[in-house]
Amino acid sequence: MRRPLTRRALGRATLARQLLLERAGLTTIDAVHHLVGLQAQVPRDPYLALWSRLAAFDPGATGRLVESRALVRIVVMRATIHLLTADDCLVLRPLCQPVLDAELRRHRDHAPHLRDVDLAPVLACAAALLAAEPRPPAALGRALEAEFPELDGAAMAYAARNLLALVQVPPRGVWRRRGQVTVTTAESWLGRPLATAPSIEDVVERYLAAFGPARPADLATWSRLTGFREVLDGMGSRLRTLHDDEGRELFDVPDAPLPDPDVPAPVRFLPEYDNALLSHADRTRYTPDDIAALATDDPVHGTALVDGSIAATWSTVTEDERVTMTVRHLRRLAPSECDDLVAEGARALRFLEPDATALDVRLVAVGS
Repeated sequence: MRRPLTRRALGRATLARQLLLERAGLTTIDAVHHLVGLQAQVPRDPYLALWSRLAAFDPGATGRLVESRALVRIVVMRATIHLLTADDCLVLRPLCQPVLDAELRRHRDHAPHLRDVDLAPVLACAAALLAAEPRPPAALGRALEAEFPELDGAAMAYAARNLLALVQVPPRGVWRRRGQVTVTTAESWLGRPLATAPSIEDVVERYLAAFGPARPADLATWSRLTGFREVLDGMGSRLRTLHDDEGRELFDVPDAPLPDPDVPAPVRFLPEYDNALLSHADRTRYTPDDIAALATDDPVHGTALVDGSIAATWSTVTEDERVTMTVRHLRRLAPSECDDLVAEGARALRFLEPDATALDVRLVAVGS
């Protein structure tokens, strides 16, 4: 019988599956598929997330994958924007519909305007308008209000966001380009229908391969869906069961890596929103007991992992053509850890700001 997994062992296992123990030789498409998407409400975030995970990452080529529709930006897990492969867009979006239904029902501003409204004709009109021409949500709302003047335009546009599968089209989400949110239907953008009977069991296996070992509550945190205990119990030999050092049952896919807890974990810089840190109900596999509170009045653009756990936050400031990254460490660091943190920060900053004439990395304690 396998020994219980300590926090450190769990952290190493998940880091390996998240491609954060060693940069992987995968293509961008294969990496995004393996990771079951990347959180992307900040358009630049997926690029840093992939740079920290892949041995040979070309952000320009990745931007072209967004333009060519091989990668798609769409609201899915946790009702947030993710960067997905086109195939995953068609599978994950219908699976996440209950999450978006619930969000629409409880929306403070829009739900009251939609109560007792038959949305079928509104959604049909919205789908036709967007298939003909991608539009910003506000423009969609105005067009819908012209057709349904008795209803609130912003509320109808938000209903379309949640009840239709809407992708954000380029240039938004393309490396080093800017653009307002402009949407169209996934079906018209990709020329294919959404999956009619997507397998939740297949998605559970993929989650565990990228984030496991995990408990039902972790899957719920990752997706905001419910009912995973029953799903996991019904998967039988497709899964193995493990335990953590508190005796809690963990589920996993057979033969997924479980590295030695003492395997080195290099410094990694992660974006403001990274699924690796947002997809478990119990995040102690990444957070040591002695860490300082993450809450701070300072701007935070992301976090940094040292020895496999959150050890610092980082932010950047641009003055003229000089970019300064401030790395605020949250616990005491050994001199070698400080050196590694500054060195990797400099590499990350060079990636993020290729046109800057001067780059600086400052390492300070939280509150300094």
